[in-house]
Amino acid sequence: MNKPYVIGIAGGSGSGKTFFLKCFLEHFTDEEVCLVSQDDYYIPVAHTMTKEENKLYNFDLPSTIDHDHFEDDIFKLLRGESFVKQEYTFNNPDAKPKMLEIKPAPIIIVEGLFILHFKKIAEVLDMTIFIEADEEVALARRLKRDLLERGYSNDDVQYKWHNHVVPAYKEYLLPYKNTCDKIIINNTQQAADIIKVTDEISQELRDKVLS
Repeated sequence: MNKPYVIGIAGGSGSGKTFFLKCFLEHFTDEEVCLVSQDDYYIPVAHTMTKEENKLYNFDLPSTIDHDHFEDDIFKLLRGESFVKQEYTFNNPDAKPKMLEIKPAPIIIVEGLFILHFKKIAEVLDMTIFIEADEEVALARRLKRDLLERGYSNDDVQYKWHNHVVPAYKEYLLPYKNTCDKIIINNTQQAADIIKVTDEISQELRDKVLS
């Protein structure tokens, strides 16, 4: 097996990274691409917390990620090995986590807030993509997601945004922006704009990796 081509996709909360990934993955089969998400490597702590403790706990720090496990699993894929990982359910007590079997593929996508900050991971990335949105756009998306999907209050979302999310973005992600191969500004609400970008990048990868 040839060395897989590893793509790192980084973006702050509300940048539209999830939608970008959804569109991007639709261009490939499961045999062509696999995805490793930093979110699945949160160190489990929320189940022991009160609501107030959860509000104050800063999930937007590299120390909240089991980065050794994250790195180990990426290197397994590079060696052509599969692994099984329990998905992260974002502190939702009603969600039953799935067991995810991640199999090696010619293209590996690694995504998350700190993937450029974790040096061992950054060193194996063949292409880096930075997804960015203006702060007011990103906050509006975060509010919509956390209020509707995760059951947080407006106060909780605003507290975390100003005290955790924005400071972490500025310290652990933004400094790497200009080192990335592709910077995608995603302020639009038009799905066609992101679909067009993923069309172009996926074709580039087909020519470079899969042809």
